[in-house]
Amino acid sequence: MMSSLFQILGGLALFMLAMEMMTNGLKNAAGHHLRHMLGNWTKTPLRGLMAGFVITGIVQHSGAVTVATIGFVNAGLLTLAQSLGVIFGANIGTTMTGWLVSLVGFGFNIEAIALPLLAAGVGVKLISRNPRNQFLGEALAGFALFFLGLSILKTALESVAGGFTSGGIVAPDYGLPAYMAIGLLATVLTQSSSAALAIVLTAAAGGLITLDNAAAAVIGANLGSTSTAALSALKATANARRLAIGHILFNTLTGAIALLILPIMLWTVASLTDLLELEANPAISLALFHTLFNVLGAFLMLPFIKPFAKLLGRMFRSKEEDNAEPRYLDDTLVSTPELAIGAVDQEMKRLIGHSRGLLRVCLDRESLTEADIRPKAEAIRNLNNAITDYIGRLRAEKMQLSVVDALTISIRTCRYLTEATELASRLLTLRALSRRTDFTGVMEVMDRYLSTIRALVAAEEPAPELLMEAERTYHQLKNATLQMMVTRQFSTELGDQTLDTLSSVRRLNDQWGKSLNWRPATEILNGGSNQLTASENLQ
Repeated sequence: MMSSLFQILGGLALFMLAMEMMTNGLKNAAGHHLRHMLGNWTKTPLRGLMAGFVITGIVQHSGAVTVATIGFVNAGLLTLAQSLGVIFGANIGTTMTGWLVSLVGFGFNIEAIALPLLAAGVGVKLISRNPRNQFLGEALAGFALFFLGLSILKTALESVAGGFTSGGIVAPDYGLPAYMAIGLLATVLTQSSSAALAIVLTAAAGGLITLDNAAAAVIGANLGSTSTAALSALKATANARRLAIGHILFNTLTGAIALLILPIMLWTVASLTDLLELEANPAISLALFHTLFNVLGAFLMLPFIKPFAKLLGRMFRSKEEDNAEPRYLDDTLVSTPELAIGAVDQEMKRLIGHSRGLLRVCLDRESLTEADIRPKAEAIRNLNNAITDYIGRLRAEKMQLSVVDALTISIRTCRYLTEATELASRLLTLRALSRRTDFTGVMEVMDRYLSTIRALVAAEEPAPELLMEAERTYHQLKNATLQMMVTRQFSTELGDQTLDTLSSVRRLNDQWGKSLNWRPATEILNGGSNQLTASENLQ
C-alpha cells in the first residue's frame, strides 16, 4: 500500500513537472505572438472566448492564461468584458488536457512513444543554439514526461483499485458533494487543474471510482482552478479583482448547473460517445463531460457578458474610479444644449480640480513614483474623455452660435488638460534630477523654478507673470545644462535627459497656463462681451 502511495505521488510530481515544462517551453517559444493574440484577438466577447480557448490549448495551462489576462487588465489593455471572454475561453481550452489523457494516455504502450520523444526533446534543447528551438525542445521533453507521469499514475491507481474489496475505502458512497470537494482540494493543493484531472481520469479508468463520482470530482477541479486567479488578484487593481470574482462566479455557476443536471449530462455524454463512435471508457466519457459543461456554461453566459461586467464594475470601487465618473452629465439634456452647458461647466470644474491635485502631488509629495500617480492620471483622462464625448453628442443643429463658441472653449481646455496630465510624471523626473549632486551649482535656480511652478499650479486665475518667470528660469536652467555638458561636468546622457525633462515641463507649464483662462460657459454667455475675450485668451 505504501509503495503504491509513493508511486502515485511520484507519478503526480512527474506529471506536474511535465506540465510546467510544456507551458514554459511553448510560452517562451511563441514569445510575443501569444501576447499579440491575447491583446488583439479580443475586440468582442466571442473573439475573446476564441483567443482564450486557442492560447490555453497551446500552452496547456489555464492558470498561465488567467494570470496573463489579469496583467493585461491591470495595464488597462483589456476591458473587463473582453477579459471575461478570455477567461470563459480558457476554461474550455483547459479541457484539452482531458482529451490528451483519455485519447493518447490509454490503450497502447505509452513508453513506446514517450521515451523517443523525451530523447528528441532533450537532444534539441542541448544541441540547438537557437533559443526558440531550445524552448521547443523543452516543450517536447515536457510532452514526453507528461505521458510517462501518466503511465506511472495509471499503473499505481490500477494496483490500488485491484487491492480494494467490497469492504474497502472507496466502496461507500460518500456522495457527489464529497467528491466535488476532493477535486477542488486536489486542484488548490497542486495549483493545477490538469494534475487533478489526470488523477480523476486515471482513477476512473482503473475502476477506483464510479463515473458519476468522477464527474463530480471534475466539477470540483474546475472550480479549484479559480484559486490561481484569486491569488494573482490579491494585490492587483480593482478591475483585476473584479475579473477574479467573475472567474469564480462563472466556474461556480457552471459547476452548479452541471451538478444539478448531472444525470442528463451523463446521458448526453453516453449518447454523444455512441454517435461519434468513440471508444467507450470512463476517461473519454469524463473528457467529453468536462468539455460539454464548460462549453454549455460559456455559451449560456456569453450573451450576458456586458451586464455581468457592469455588475462586477460596481465592486471594489476605488476613489480614482469614482472621480472618473461624471456626476452632472445627463443624457436627457443632449437634445437641449442650452441646458446641457451648465452640466458641462460643473464637470469642467471637477476636471480642473483633479488635474491641479495631480500636479500638486507630483510637486510636493516625497517618494512618489510614476506607478503611484498612474491611477489618478487615468481617472482624469477618463473624466476628460467623458466630457469631450458628451459635448460631441449635443445636438449641433439646435445650438446658437454663442453656445458653440462657449463649448469650443471647454473642448480646447480639455485638450490642454489632457497634455498636462500626460506630462505630469515629468515633474517627478525634474525633482529627482534636482536632488543630484551634479546640479549643486544651479540648485538655487532649480528651487526657484519649482517654486514658480507650484505657484502657477495653485493659481485660480490666468497668471501671465508666473508664466513669464517660469520661462525665464527655464532658459537659465537650459543654458546652465548646456554649459555643464560642454565642460563635461556630467555625461551627455544625463544632459540629454535633463534637457528633455526641462522641455516637457515647459510644455506642461504652457498647457496648464492656457487652461487657467477657462471660464464657465454660462458665465461667458451671460457676460456677452466677455465671450470674445475668453476665446482669444485660449488661442
